[in-house]
Amino acid sequence: MKLDILAVGSHPDDVELSCSGTIAKEVDRGKKVGILDLTRGELGTRGTAEIRDKEAKAAAEILGVSVRENLEFSDAFFENNKAHKLEVVKMIRKYRPEIVLCNAVEDRHIDHGKGAKLVSEACFLSGLIKIETNLDGEKQEAWRPKHVFHYIQWKNLKPDFVVDISGYIDKKLESVLAYSSQFYDENSKEPETPISSSNFLDSITYRARDMGRLINTEHAEGFNVERMVAVDSVFDLI
Repeated sequence: MKLDILAVGSHPDDVELSCSGTIAKEVDRGKKVGILDLTRGELGTRGTAEIRDKEAKAAAEILGVSVRENLEFSDAFFENNKAHKLEVVKMIRKYRPEIVLCNAVEDRHIDHGKGAKLVSEACFLSGLIKIETNLDGEKQEAWRPKHVFHYIQWKNLKPDFVVDISGYIDKKLESVLAYSSQFYDENSKEPETPISSSNFLDSITYRARDMGRLINTEHAEGFNVERMVAVDSVFDLI
């Protein structure tokens, strides 16, 4: 299956929290979108890896993505090394996406910046024909995505461009709330975490609304780029 977009997260829920509005919008436009999780989030304070597996599946169904896979790297301890890069290369060559969305270039959680660099470098390496990979006994062809964009997570990084997601905030919130073990629940007996507060849950909407305000729309999501993004005409800009 060839994808238009492959969204990669260090943990299940990274993608939903950061760029699920963009994903839902592109799915509605007929684009094939997939999600790749690097870890199962097994070190998360709340819930278990098995619960997160079920939540990730439910979120994927809500967003209507074509496929979701998990590489089962070690949460918090995966490394940006050859072995891990080659596993990501295999996924890029398997799905041949035009665009890869991945973690924030820097963030509070150590896995986010690390995952961003790992995926970005794997996208480059995936295009080198002398790097040989095999999947299910078949030799893979080289493939390099046209763009690697980094979504914004905990830190309020200044975006290089924003995507209007007006009309998709409800779908975004629904996909986030599929991870019911992780977020605010006044009846929960689980330990408090930075993302389990009602303020954090509210921030998903008010951040999207504020970013939308800046471009004169209702809601938006921001991204950072690794190289300049070109447009054919100034009229391509909102």
